[in-house]
Amino acid sequence: MKFQWKGVMPAVTTKFTNEDTLDIPLFEHNLKAQLDAGVHGIVLGGTLGEASTLSEEEKGILTRTAVKYVDGQVPVLINIAEQTTRGAIAAAHRAEEDGASGLMMLPPMRYKAGDRETVEYFKAVANNTSLPIMVYNNPVDYKIEVTLPMFDELLKCDNIEAVKESTRDISNVTRIKNNFGDRLKIMTGVDTLALESLLMGADGWIAGLVCAFPAETVAIFELQRVGRIQEALEIYRWFLPLLELDINPKLVQNIKLAEVATGLGSETVRPPRLPLVGAEREHVLEVINKGLKTRPKLPAYKNL
Repeated sequence: MKFQWKGVMPAVTTKFTNEDTLDIPLFEHNLKAQLDAGVHGIVLGGTLGEASTLSEEEKGILTRTAVKYVDGQVPVLINIAEQTTRGAIAAAHRAEEDGASGLMMLPPMRYKAGDRETVEYFKAVANNTSLPIMVYNNPVDYKIEVTLPMFDELLKCDNIEAVKESTRDISNVTRIKNNFGDRLKIMTGVDTLALESLLMGADGWIAGLVCAFPAETVAIFELQRVGRIQEALEIYRWFLPLLELDINPKLVQNIKLAEVATGLGSETVRPPRLPLVGAEREHVLEVINKGLKTRPKLPAYKNL
């Protein structure tokens, strides 16, 4: 299935058993909730999916499982976060073999590549795969910014089609639109700037708290899409304290704890990550429980 760069695409968490193996039944349980809520795609193996801890075999299992489970209802995207160009090309080939319909790509990992090196890295992968690519632009966390002049060069590759915009600079949405129009689709990647980015012209939202609150996330997107801004804003204001759990070094633990509260996951993470404890855990639970107590009644947002 070819990606349509629009709508809500959850960056799903990876579910683990207490024996540190993939928990496929729980993974599929969460996928069902996402599909039932009306998401527009599934993103696997991102930061929230604990990508750096996954083996190549596990990434393949997750991709094949998701592709089979969604059965064409929405496209499945797999993240590429590699240290070498050769490794990234190999990962793209595996993604194609596993049935993925698109790639999210980080710049080179560990080595802080320069502008020319970063561009050549992305282009080398694009020239060695038929899959559409979304460049993940997150200089805050990954220390490499893909600038507008760099995108000028990257867009010579027809299958580089979108950017996951995570610079935290809301005006960058307008800069991208002014420079590239619809040639470069924009998927906002920061939960706490999601509605603002959508209103400024972003095409969609790669979301985190959607893992625990899929219906609320999709409702915000659909309501703003049809101009029912006040209704979207009211849900978003309720959601913001929860969304702030995503912009935190322990976003994986935070969101997995939220998934427990909504019956969509477990707290189990892969070491060296550990579940939250003590005052840190109590604070996150307080945010989650307050959100659950004041959870809004949603309008009929599907098929607007």
